[in-house]
Amino acid sequence: MSPRRRTAYFQRLPGSPAPLTVTVSHRVQFGETDTMGIVWHGRYLALFEEAATEARRRLGMGYAELRAAALAAPIVQAHVDYHLPLRLDELVRITAHLLWNEAARLDVEYEVFREDGARAATGFTVQMFVNPLTHEPYACSPELLSCCRARWRHEAEEPKA
Repeated sequence: MSPRRRTAYFQRLPGSPAPLTVTVSHRVQFGETDTMGIVWHGRYLALFEEAATEARRRLGMGYAELRAAALAAPIVQAHVDYHLPLRLDELVRITAHLLWNEAARLDVEYEVFREDGARAATGFTVQMFVNPLTHEPYACSPELLSCCRARWRHEAEEPKA
């Protein structure tokens, strides 16, 4: 498989819960496109952020919760593989897969699908938890992240009815 067609960027840890997967829809707006009506390459990270925000919210780590816990989690690494163009007024789906890890970080993989179902882009982001005052990274997971992971693991272990 060529790196350009990659869909899994991070190693799955044996025994860890399945990724938390969220899909959101987005209608491509005029301001997101170039003069040819094609989504500008820099806008894909904003699409990723839409889906990642919803995944974090479902885990209990929305921006309000991060702010209340006096946490910051800036993106320290981002990557996009472009497969097919997105166009003006197209209704696209962005899927975020938040992957389990034990570090003070969030690893998220993304897939962007065109209206016809074809994969338009894939990629990933890494967010590191840092002290918002000093910008020093945490050596271990902050309490909010640990609590969210405990809920994630518990929900993954609950029998499905």
